[in-house]
Amino acid sequence: MTGAQSASKTSGAAGAVPSSENALSSSHGTTTIADTVVSKIAGIAAREVNGVFALGGGAAARMVGQLRERIPGASVNQGQGVSVEVGERQTAVDIDIIAEYGVAMTDLASGIRRNVTAAIERMTGLEVTEVNITIHDVHLEDEGDDDQHAGPARVQ
Repeated sequence: MTGAQSASKTSGAAGAVPSSENALSSSHGTTTIADTVVSKIAGIAAREVNGVFALGGGAAARMVGQLRERIPGASVNQGQGVSVEVGERQTAVDIDIIAEYGVAMTDLASGIRRNVTAAIERMTGLEVTEVNITIHDVHLEDEGDDDQHAGPARVQ
């Protein structure tokens, strides 16, 4: 038994134990949630928010993700653009996004935080201590992969 487990058992005898501690650890054993599980939940929850164009900040990572989506039988990496730290009872999440043009960034970030926190806490029983969001870019409707070379040359 680790020091944290014995501390939670002794604190349970001294006072009320929060329900999240009971959900992940009981007399029958413990439940461990892997980082990838929390990352996928956060990624899916972030994509559900209106105004999120894509997850991930780097152009190279997004390009690989787009290529991967086009391969028959390949699945979408739900954890792309998400990094997490998972402890015994708590988790912290960092999310990199590209926002749709015209969306209020502060409202978007608040919506993502609310949705990600609710999804993780409901599905895993872990307490979400923080959700940090980095907005790397803004997507314009007429932006495309080939549009950079479509116009006339500026220099001849």
